[in-house]
Amino acid sequence: MRRRVTFSRNLTLSLSRTCQCYCKYCAFATHKAHLYEPEQVIEILDGAARRRVKELLVLTGERPEVNPEVARRLAALGHSDFTSYVVWVCERSLERGILPHTNLGVLDRDDLARLRQVTASQGLMLESVSERLMETVHAGSPTKHPARRMETIAAAGELRIPFTSGILVGIGETELERIESLEALARLHGEHGHIQEVILQNFVPHERYYGREPAQIAERAAAEYWRTGLDPGASAPARPQLPLPEWAKEGAGPVTIEDMKRLIAECRRLMPDVGIQVPPNLADWWPELVAAGATDLGGLSANGDHISPEHPFPSPHQVRKRLQADGYALTERLCVYGSYIDPEWVEQGVMDVIKSCYWSFIPRRGSARADPQRPIRPDLVGGAIEKGRDGVALGAQELTALFAEGRPEAIEAIRVAADELRAEMAGETVTFVVNRNINVSNVCTVGCAFCGFGQGRRSPDAYEHDRDEFARRVREAVEYGASELCIQSGIHPAWGLEDYERWLRFAKSVAPQLHLHAYSPMEIAHMCDISGLPPAEVFERLREAGLGSTPGTAAEVLHDGVRERISPNKLPVARWVEIIEASHRAGLRSTATVMFGHIEEPWELAEHMRVVRELQQRTGGITEFVPLSFIPFQTLLGRTHGIEEISREESLKHTAVFRLALGRTVPSVQASWVKMGLDAASESLRWGVNDLGGTLMEESISRLAGSQHGTRLEPEQLVAAAHAAGRPAAERSTLYEVRRRYELPAAAAVSAAA
Repeated sequence: MRRRVTFSRNLTLSLSRTCQCYCKYCAFATHKAHLYEPEQVIEILDGAARRRVKELLVLTGERPEVNPEVARRLAALGHSDFTSYVVWVCERSLERGILPHTNLGVLDRDDLARLRQVTASQGLMLESVSERLMETVHAGSPTKHPARRMETIAAAGELRIPFTSGILVGIGETELERIESLEALARLHGEHGHIQEVILQNFVPHERYYGREPAQIAERAAAEYWRTGLDPGASAPARPQLPLPEWAKEGAGPVTIEDMKRLIAECRRLMPDVGIQVPPNLADWWPELVAAGATDLGGLSANGDHISPEHPFPSPHQVRKRLQADGYALTERLCVYGSYIDPEWVEQGVMDVIKSCYWSFIPRRGSARADPQRPIRPDLVGGAIEKGRDGVALGAQELTALFAEGRPEAIEAIRVAADELRAEMAGETVTFVVNRNINVSNVCTVGCAFCGFGQGRRSPDAYEHDRDEFARRVREAVEYGASELCIQSGIHPAWGLEDYERWLRFAKSVAPQLHLHAYSPMEIAHMCDISGLPPAEVFERLREAGLGSTPGTAAEVLHDGVRERISPNKLPVARWVEIIEASHRAGLRSTATVMFGHIEEPWELAEHMRVVRELQQRTGGITEFVPLSFIPFQTLLGRTHGIEEISREESLKHTAVFRLALGRTVPSVQASWVKMGLDAASESLRWGVNDLGGTLMEESISRLAGSQHGTRLEPEQLVAAAHAAGRPAAERSTLYEVRRRYELPAAAAVSAAA
């Protein structure tokens, strides 16, 4: 299932509504002089910056300077033409960290090129390839001729401009003409590869706004809708329902949801790599169109829809809540799609703004998102692979080069070396533990941007298990055959150290045979803070209460710069290390984790691995290293930073590098099937992994972040995964004592040997 639906957090500037066209469906254009003054532009831009807007959508009529008064005003401002003024506006926008997207109508190549210097993307609706419409809705509108618009779109492709186009549905065209319009866009995209999204916009009739400013109407309507959350509805004064004009009844007639679904299917067939945008303010059917394959909801503009001013966009919060009910995640994007954020497509000045303000939106192409502390050295990769295979400690630059590596032949060499080191350190047997997770409460005060689990105490989604529910879950674990209970929760503001001890003692009273693997370093730090005791004394008390080992979670990336960006309230690196070391000194072994695939850079992962390796060399207390790929879908970090889920290929490469980075210090590397799925976890057995983790029985943290890989596996499934990889399996305890072996079936053993 597709999980992400995107939008752009933008603000609209209708710089000039003066237009040379006379389209019958348009309520935006005027044929009087209309032009925002520089002082008004600056005021709007400053307001947009305060709202943390990322995109400035510059809308205008077609060639406003044909109006003599507009031309005179432009000249008085020192601009030879309208494009010059737009360039000035875009420069002021970039100075405030706002990316311009311009939609100025039909332009020649020179105008497009000038705008390319100061825009992140541009756009022009094709509307329709039907020349018939030049005699009806487009009569008196020379730049609405399909050939003129196709010339502009083609010129944008030749100039390597990330471009948005689309069709207007329901203005008298036939169903065949709709398909032909999409085919025309597909041909242009096939030639130039520059169309990042196609808008499928259904026509809605508007009243005329003589003597009124559509921008003001739009802003008032949007402000009311976003403030109250109340959709004005089709019959309310703020959302008029007007009869269709006669020309809109021609051709295919009034637009239906089935029409839109067919167009989405055709667009997906013709341009599978292009985003499909549907406006969420022009019909209530947009959730069904998302289910049919639409991928984007456009700019949920903070100041409304200037083209359809009495039809306000819903707010991102309103849309997110609606989509979440259907299993989709709403995620911000920039006006320029991620695949085009590259010097080939974006001018350096604009790229500088993206790198300084929105660097996390840049796709993970090695390490191009941010400048490394030192240049990345691909020439170090070969030697680093050999050293890693031999267990030799790798330096920061060597690890950085491995994490940034993208050459297929080098990645295969990394895989082979990691697999050989795995065989030396852990043998051929694939292990797993039969366990159960219990998250006693999701109430949390920390507020990590990467978390979809924690809730405020007064949240309707907050919970806290009582003793009866906790006991029921523990007994279920015993009946299931579990040997381990993993207990972690949010940072509950009302819990004291005694509460944490009480849960351990209660678990032991219900099932004394279970090993209690409990309490993250963040929870331990909280216990220290509220009790005033040092970690050593806290661990002593917890051990007496029944604690058997410590999860090495809350590590994320052990680099304080990353931690400050994704969770400034979380314990710093030195505190995490102090607590894990205290656990080991208390005779309590721990795991160690890393959360990767979000905003971290290769050199920051290199630092994480240095910290973990040196910690293990000092204490020897880490039983296993667990890479956890970031699940972005229902998290603040994923929603607002445009982070895509890390690819299977990148996840496997990182897993192999983690194994090489550990050398001979930590024997076991675990695959998290709940993060990456069982198929990818099984494949990771060829990439340095020897352990498939636990059966879990329940899992909340990844699931609430948007993972779709389930919350429970049967032991038989983990055994089958190991056997499918040609490896024997064994159920283990938390501390890696073998409890039961599952040798390879004879036929599988012969196949593996072959």
